Amino acid sequence: MDWKIELVTIPVTDVDRAKAFYVDKVGFNADHDHQVNEGLRFVQLTPPGSACSICLGTGITDMEPGTQRGVQVVVDDADAAFASLTAAGVEASPVQDLEWGRFVTFSDPDGNTWSLQQLPKRD
Repeated sequence: MDWKIELVTIPVTDVDRAKAFYVDKVGFNADHDHQVNEGLRFVQLTPPGSACSICLGTGITDMEPGTQRGVQVVVDDADAAFASLTAAGVEASPVQDLEWGRFVTFSDPDGNTWSLQQLPKRD
């Protein structure tokens, strides 16, 4: 039996600001934005090429905005990811080279943190 992670909740204070950040600056695809009722809005965004999406909205989670830490995304090229983020105005760490990969980190406007990893070449 497969167990697939397909949706991760990101707690935010301002849904429109967060959606604009992830779509316009980070490059996620806007899949859904549905106001279910006055207390529930569901927004689903997906990184390019990913089988896992994020959701944000109102009435989605009781996590405090900015408390999602350590979501990790694998990228083909850490340098290109860093260049793309900074060109879009996202504050990102310079590429960090470690034995287990090359990493770039950034935070969204609420302080939720992300790590982008370029996997090391396998022998």
